Amino acid sequence: MAICRTGNTVNFGTFSLTVTPTGLYTDGRLDFVGCSLTPTQAQGSVSGYTSGGYRFPVRDTISKFPFTSDTGTTDVGELTQARQGVAGQSSSVSGYSTSSSIIDKFPFSSDTSATCIGQLSCARFCAAGQSSTENGYTSGGQIPPHTDVIDKFPFTSDTNATDVGNLTQSRLGNAGQSSRESGYTSGGGTTSGGSPGLNTIDKFPFASDTNATDVGDLSQTREAGAGQSSIESGYMSGGGIFPSIGEVNTIDKFPFAADAPATDVGNLTRLVLGAAGQSSLVSGYTAGGDPVNVSTIEKFPFAADANATDVGEHAAPTRFLAGHQV
Repeated sequence: MAICRTGNTVNFGTFSLTVTPTGLYTDGRLDFVGCSLTPTQAQGSVSGYTSGGYRFPVRDTISKFPFTSDTGTTDVGELTQARQGVAGQSSSVSGYSTSSSIIDKFPFSSDTSATCIGQLSCARFCAAGQSSTENGYTSGGQIPPHTDVIDKFPFTSDTNATDVGNLTQSRLGNAGQSSRESGYTSGGGTTSGGSPGLNTIDKFPFASDTNATDVGDLSQTREAGAGQSSIESGYMSGGGIFPSIGEVNTIDKFPFAADAPATDVGNLTRLVLGAAGQSSLVSGYTAGGDPVNVSTIEKFPFAADANATDVGEHAAPTRFLAGHQV
């Protein structure tokens, strides 16, 4: 292709690109091939992790599985305390596990146990976790009663969380998702295992400390689903519809670029609630959860709307555990 410049115009074969006082003008179509958004802490390229959870009795285990191959988890460390209803956050170097009032941190670079590095503004469990590039967030949860508090803690220093805003509704069992600019919390319930559930998708900005806004709805009202995040979309997989239906296998997807409702894009291989969600660059994962005798790790693609496949086994059947990725 011949490329030549005349004044403010560059000619690319049969079409041109011109610099004008109001911007760029082209008389053809420009395709940017090979360009993509930069991943955040909400996507990993190496491993997925789970921490804590419940399995007769409450567990303190930190487990890891690879993204590069379909295989099960290995136990790599322990939390500072055994606990369930844990929310997970991820920086580029560490995983965080928040429940009760404790913020635990464990390194991704080595297989070792967590240390307690701070406290939440209020003790709670069954909250959602979100991660920006600089901070971890814990939103909602049960104190009891359920709460609407959004807590934030920094990744660069080991310190307590601060209350920086509120969700549109108090809830527990909500799932967390993270875009580059915002944290999302989807679904949840108003009473543990007995409410009809919520279908609300809330969004709050990372750039400022402020309240969340209602930006859409899930395809079903449900709680205790797992949250995943691609670069472009948030996902909620599984969960429970109470008091009538119980566990579901729905995979919902909603866009980050627009405030819009979620759509049902596939199914897990099983009915499950209380599972942990992880995200690689190309796939969402759902690990563990109820029924208590199931320890499956499932994977579904981000590039296409499709069902999940069983790709491995969690080290032990565990529910209400946290998910992390690096």
